[in-house]
Amino acid sequence: MNNKKMIERTAWVRALKALHKKELFDLTSELSKDWLLRPKSLPQSGLGMMKLKDSAFNDAFYLGEFPISSAWLEVTTPDGRKAEGAAQVMDDNTELAEALALCDAILSSELPGWERIYNLVEKGIAITDKTNRERKMILARTRVDFSLLDNVGDNNA
Repeated sequence: MNNKKMIERTAWVRALKALHKKELFDLTSELSKDWLLRPKSLPQSGLGMMKLKDSAFNDAFYLGEFPISSAWLEVTTPDGRKAEGAAQVMDDNTELAEALALCDAILSSELPGWERIYNLVEKGIAITDKTNRERKMILARTRVDFSLLDNVGDNNA
């Protein structure tokens, strides 16, 4: 993608999801207003199940549920360029999945406006990096040194 150092495609959805939805929706609506958007499959929203295997008996059990939405679409620009994009996101909002799929199509094919979407990806990466740093600081403050418990004498003897 031109001179910019490209952020991995696998990070785009996470970065864009960190933004305010309105900012993402406004930009994707503006960029695609004259484009033909055709779903390759119907956008879906539902629940996913987290399945694990018991290590002792190798039996399957379900740890829990999580919301998931997906979208896969084809974009055709007025000049005839075609691109496909897809997204799966842990959210129960199909409109969000569609917007993220559109961003995927725009970025992966460098459709008009890709630089603006890429700037949002960079902004989202900065937000997620800040959140990760804050979480690490909180974790560091709550760390317990259990080796100090060994120095406590047993006075009940």
